[in-house]
Amino acid sequence: MSLLSLRGKIVAEYVIDPDIDPTLVPRPYLHPVRTLTGTAVTDVLPEDHEWHLGAGIAMPDVSGTNLWGGRTYVHGQGYVWLPDHGRIVHTGWRSQSDNAFAHDLHWLSPNGTTLLEEQREIRAEAVDDRSWRLTVSTRLTNPGKALVELRTPALNGRGEGAGYGGFFWRLPPTIDVELSAGSLRAESAINGSATPELTVSSARYSLTFSGLADNDRWFARIAEYPGIGASLAFDQPLVIGPGCALSRTYHVVIADR
Repeated sequence: MSLLSLRGKIVAEYVIDPDIDPTLVPRPYLHPVRTLTGTAVTDVLPEDHEWHLGAGIAMPDVSGTNLWGGRTYVHGQGYVWLPDHGRIVHTGWRSQSDNAFAHDLHWLSPNGTTLLEEQREIRAEAVDDRSWRLTVSTRLTNPGKALVELRTPALNGRGEGAGYGGFFWRLPPTIDVELSAGSLRAESAINGSATPELTVSSARYSLTFSGLADNDRWFARIAEYPGIGASLAFDQPLVIGPGCALSRTYHVVIADR
């Protein structure tokens, strides 16, 4: 585990190698992430979706490998259990300090083949007396000789706006969350949108997300469960060619209210 600190306070914990069931797809994640006054703004292993692990990066379909966790959506069958779970593993540190670290990861298929190599950097920076900024940068490289295709349940036949996959943030249990993205306020309108920012507000905290690029879209769930994502393949597949790379940088401003 690594800790992110600002002004002598731990604002996030980064779990490198979680000891969880393989069907939940073990992978590095941030939890708990906290406001400067200590309010937790992430959740982990919730009963409704045990494979939701704080804040991190995961994908439900990477060339047929489930790197999200749980059941896999199959057109005509719905969600079913398949032996298709991979894992995302830490392979080495690049740098470490109190407020930032960078490391290498491998995205593995069920048989251990490396589908993608990742360079990830996580940084915490103060914004003002009541807020700080979390930055998560990722670079995914295809080391193989075949195309790697990123897909979502929405693309695999589910529809219903189920375009989740990419950077995902499971919010803590709450009943007072409100969403805003530009002029949009309704969950149904924000889900699948591409506004520059998306803000989640509650009585105790607010989170402002940014970092969409290219054909990325916001994934928003509040009514069914509280979660926000920056989807890499919401309504069209994202293909990474052999030797090619995909880069994204996400920002989340975490504020006390």
